[in-house]
Amino acid sequence: MFTGKRPTDDLFKDSLNLHNLAKAALPDRVADIADPILLQEREEEHKSRNNIHSKSSNRSDKLEGCLVSILGIGIACSAELARERMNIHDAAAKLNSVRDTVHGTGKRHIK
Repeated sequence: MFTGKRPTDDLFKDSLNLHNLAKAALPDRVADIADPILLQEREEEHKSRNNIHSKSSNRSDKLEGCLVSILGIGIACSAELARERMNIHDAAAKLNSVRDTVHGTGKRHIK
């Protein structure tokens, strides 16, 4: 979903799988594995602004940070052994935090 790759992709041979691909790429190479459509705004910005910082630059940096977080949660939830996986309550809380970051709402108040 975030990588644009299917588990049946020809890329995944031998011991390489989606979990290992994401784990090896994070956090420094998220742009190498993310679906290019998700980073399209960032690429267009770099072409048109010649690396001048702007609001949209900050937005694309925030998006990349959120992708790192989301993929990290996916890695934690897809460990081979069930006892090593993140529990669903923690995963949901972390995903809510990422959502709040994307929307700029800060912490949510749970009633």
